[in-house]
Amino acid sequence: MSEDTDFPSNSDNGGNNNNGNGNSSKEKFIADMKAVVLDFEEILRETTGVAGDRIGELRERIAVRLRDAKARIAEAEEVLVGRTKAAARATDVYVNENPWRATGIAAGIGLLLGVIIGRR
Repeated sequence: MSEDTDFPSNSDNGGNNNNGNGNSSKEKFIADMKAVVLDFEEILRETTGVAGDRIGELRERIAVRLRDAKARIAEAEEVLVGRTKAAARATDVYVNENPWRATGIAAGIGLLLGVIIGRR
């Protein structure tokens, strides 16, 4: 990763990559956008010595857009991490308040998966 890139770490979500609410597609989008930003940063570094007024203007526009994109990506990642943590907290509260119901649901899901796998 580039030394001038200041993206937040993905480790803030406690290692939970998907809470079943479609967050994996959002995480993939954020990761893809980070890759695009890194590619543009590399282009800016590689064209540092290139002369010309138009290239200078282009470099400045790209630099401004990169800063904006980084800010939006960081905000989106914060929202995603916040929602993931909220879902994990809600699940934890539910399981602690209803341990037998949660155990029954887990057993039912396990039985259903066993039947589905057993038929193959």
